Amino acid sequence: MQVVQASGVASSPNPHGVRSQVLWNSDDVQAVMITIQPGQAMLSHITPVDVLFYGLEGEGTVEVGDETTPVGVDTLVFSPKGIPHRPANLEG
Repeated sequence: MQVVQASGVASSPNPHGVRSQVLWNSDDVQAVMITIQPGQAMLSHITPVDVLFYGLEGEGTVEVGDETTPVGVDTLVFSPKGIPHRPANLEG
């Protein structure tokens, strides 16, 4: 068993200008905790893997392709690989 304490993981630089902590990285799966401050949004981008967005707190939106959906606490959004996606924080 391997356990990762998110509070002990440093933020990684990224082109989106948001706090990004890589909690797990392997050939098969990656877990990244992203903190998007009020008024911030990530740039629309495409990944070579499926992505799950899960809201821990606050409110925002997630764009996947040409669709946008609101996201709140305990909301999960699936974004298939190869499709542009972008999360944003509406609060602020």
